[in-house]
Formats: sequence, structure tokens, C-alpha cells
Amino acid sequence: MKVAVVILNWNGEALLKRFLPSVMEHSKGADIYVVDNASTDGSVPFLEANYPTIGIVRNTSNGGFAKGYNDGLKHIEADIYCLLNSDVEVTPNWLGPIMEGFETIPGVSIIQPKILDLKQRDHFEYAGAAGGFLDALGYPFCRGRIFQSIEKDQGQYDDVREIFWATGACMFIKSETFWALGGFDEDYFAHQEEIDLCWRAQNAGHKVYYVGQSHIFHLGGSTLSNMNPKKTYLNFRNSLYSITKNLPRKKALPIVFLRLILDGIAAARFVFQLKINHCLAILHAHISFYGNFRKMYRKREKANFILKYHVVTSIVWSYFVHQVKNFNILVKD
Repeated sequence: MKVAVVILNWNGEALLKRFLPSVMEHSKGADIYVVDNASTDGSVPFLEANYPTIGIVRNTSNGGFAKGYNDGLKHIEADIYCLLNSDVEVTPNWLGPIMEGFETIPGVSIIQPKILDLKQRDHFEYAGAAGGFLDALGYPFCRGRIFQSIEKDQGQYDDVREIFWATGACMFIKSETFWALGGFDEDYFAHQEEIDLCWRAQNAGHKVYYVGQSHIFHLGGSTLSNMNPKKTYLNFRNSLYSITKNLPRKKALPIVFLRLILDGIAAARFVFQLKINHCLAILHAHISFYGNFRKMYRKREKANFILKYHVVTSIVWSYFVHQVKNFNILVKD
């Protein structure tokens, strides 16, 4: 299978200088591309001068993560796309276990490796950790990371298992699957579009897996940190989008109603924490969701809905009330 490692870049010259060497060294046999989202820094001249073997795809505008990849991947031929953040350090033989997974796991179309924290290398990283899951209300969490609680990597997730969503920080996906699904939903702009893509993939009968024998180190927060109100806005809005699009109507509408109430509680909590901008971000997320509700609802027309999408009833209740902060305690396989 032909593999293309595709890095989306926007004004990330410093990140390319820091992280491209490991990608070049440890990705033998793969084609490497940088999709540039109309950067205004020296990213493209740097690549042209120092990495002539890397393919450069120039997008005409910064359409965010979703549109950026959709536009860029149209110009790249491969059996497997590896969508890799620009702030990732890869490791020797990181590709081998992933490709073996595509060859041996029946029905798999999307695979994620183990994501470790570059700044604390023996801990999992927030964005993806050891594979993503949802609770019954559509809240995302990971093996190795529940809300802000990060587990230490002690080999507890050195396995191969089915997950619900793979992180966009490092996602391997069959190109035929990506295009059969229409790529990322560009209305998301950025954040949680990979959850929506994986949800749609499973609604269409594809499987998503985690392969723990492959690992990478992710810096995280290079484009938008967890403390940025814009990220709060995108996460709250896009989560509501995914529920509206990917669940049967009898489930989706009551869950959206409950989520709006819980979002209000989260906004009040931000007020008590004196994080007023985050409270306003939730308000703006709801306004945007209301304005786009009909558009999102119409996207359901092509969906076949799976009944089992969650592994716990409420991650919020388990975490904040019962103080469960470890995935293996939360979910008993």
C-alpha cells in the first residue's frame, strides 16, 4: 500500500524546522507532503530550500483544518493518508505496526497510534492519548486522558483494540474511505471534525482502531491552546453538530436539549472561575449552532445510524461526582 504522510501547515515555519527532521528520518517508504494553508511566513521558502523531496501543496486560503485537508488531499495520490500535525515528533518504525494493522485487521479503515506528550514523555498527550470514545451524551474522552486528567504511560495501553474516534493529530485513513465519506465537514473549521469523520465512518460500516505498538510525541496547543476561548467555542459548537448529524432523531434531539442545559452549567462554572471569555464562547457556540441547525439536520439524510456509540452513560457524572479519572477503572473490558 502506498502511504502519504501529509502535514497541514499555517505559518508554522518554526515547527517545520523542529519536527520535520524526525519525520524525514523515520518515514522511509512513505511520500511526505506539506499542505500549506496560505502561510504568510517563510514556511514555503524554507521547505523549497531545505527539503526538495517533499511535495508542497499550496492552498489559496486558510480554510482551517477541515477545508485545508480536503483541498490539499485532492492533489495527493495514496492508498493510505497519514494526517500528521506539524508539532509531532515521530519515532523509529512508527509506520510498521500501523501498516500491519491495515493488512490484518478485518474491516479497519482508520488507525491511530499511541500519542505521548513531548513535554512529559512518559505521559499520554491530551489530543488522542490511547484512542477516543464518547459517553451517551456525546462528550469525548480518551484512554489515558479524561478531561484534564492525564495518565502516565506504564504499558497499560500497549494493545490493539477498536476505538470510537482517532485523533486528527495523527490519523491514518484509507483514501477511498476518506473520499467516500466526502472528507471532513468544512463547517467545523477546526476541532472535533475527526470525531465526526470517525462517527460517519462507523455509521457507514467502517472500523476505527488503535495500535499501541506505534507511538509518537505530540507538542500540542501549537495552533490553538486549550486555554483559548476560540477553542472552547469550536469544541462546544462542533460537539452539538456531531450529535445532530450522527444519531437517530429520537436520540439526537433529547441529547442536544440536555447538552444545552449542561453547557449552561459549564458557562456558569467559567463565570465563578472568572473566565468570562470562555463563558461568552459557549454563548456564541450556541448562537452559531442555532443558526446552523437546519443545515446540520439536513446532513443526516445520507446517514445510516449505529445503535452503540458510547461506552459509559455519563463521563461528566463519573469524573466530577465519583472522581473516576482512569479509563481502566471507568470501562471494564
